[in-house]
Amino acid sequence: MKKKTKIFIIALLLLLLTGCTQNLKDGKDVVTNEKTGQTLTSNILCKPTDDDLLKKYQEYDDALKVRLEDLPTCQAFTPNKLKYQSLWETIFIKPLAFVILKFGYLVNNMGISVMVIGLLIRLIMMPIQVKTVKQSENMKKIQPEMARIERKYKNKTDNESLMAKSQETMLLYKKYKINPVSGCLMAFIQLPLFFAFLEAINRVPAIFEGEFLTMNLGMTPVTGFMQHNYLYIVLIILIILTTYLSFKISMSSQDKNSEMAQQMNFMFIFMIFMVSIASLSLPTAIALYWIVTNGFAVIQNFVIKKIMEKRI
Repeated sequence: MKKKTKIFIIALLLLLLTGCTQNLKDGKDVVTNEKTGQTLTSNILCKPTDDDLLKKYQEYDDALKVRLEDLPTCQAFTPNKLKYQSLWETIFIKPLAFVILKFGYLVNNMGISVMVIGLLIRLIMMPIQVKTVKQSENMKKIQPEMARIERKYKNKTDNESLMAKSQETMLLYKKYKINPVSGCLMAFIQLPLFFAFLEAINRVPAIFEGEFLTMNLGMTPVTGFMQHNYLYIVLIILIILTTYLSFKISMSSQDKNSEMAQQMNFMFIFMIFMVSIASLSLPTAIALYWIVTNGFAVIQNFVIKKIMEKRI
């Protein structure tokens, strides 16, 4: 199992390191869209339609990976349209961009499209999430026995005792059918999906040119504040709140007094801090995806736990 996990992690890292967004540069300086604060990319998937943005890209046409005249319109974009290819683009970015675009044109709003596609992906992954929640609930059941093992080997640091403690813990996991690695599976799947959404949004002008509730989908909250659109405050609060609830519910199975729980609590505080800082520079579209999918996960986990409690 450990060997398979290592192979999976290496494959995931290779995917994340190939075909990524490449910033548009003027010499050494990164080019940004002054209206939104968004960093522009040199490997966009289709032509901009906004006049100011189109002029901006025309100014740096030589720095683009594919010249503007060779790019399809966003309405005509299909995953097989472009010259540059990578495994990451082929599997994740282009298909996801295509689906978001098609549904966005159907409902006439790219913001709604990003949120709906994010929810659909969450629904597809529901069987994995159900399994993760079951693992979490089983972890609750074994807490008394875990505490007994901790007491038994307290202050014993010799190799023999540590090995015996590890063996007893693994037998306990086996008894309750707990696989510690499977608890990380959802996180491993969510990571590439999050980056794929971010890539699609940064590389498809039709997405970051759109609006949702007066908020430009490519605009960062910092730029929104500077333009006196204080709806971005609500956006940041929702990002932090849904992230907090998502982490909180995932930690509910831990014994608060255990060493692992204390480590998880530190990671929890650190992650909330990092998300709070990152939320200031997230494009609105990816913020909407983050809020909706995290909010759905919180509700989903709550419902699953209630159903499991009734079956006991």
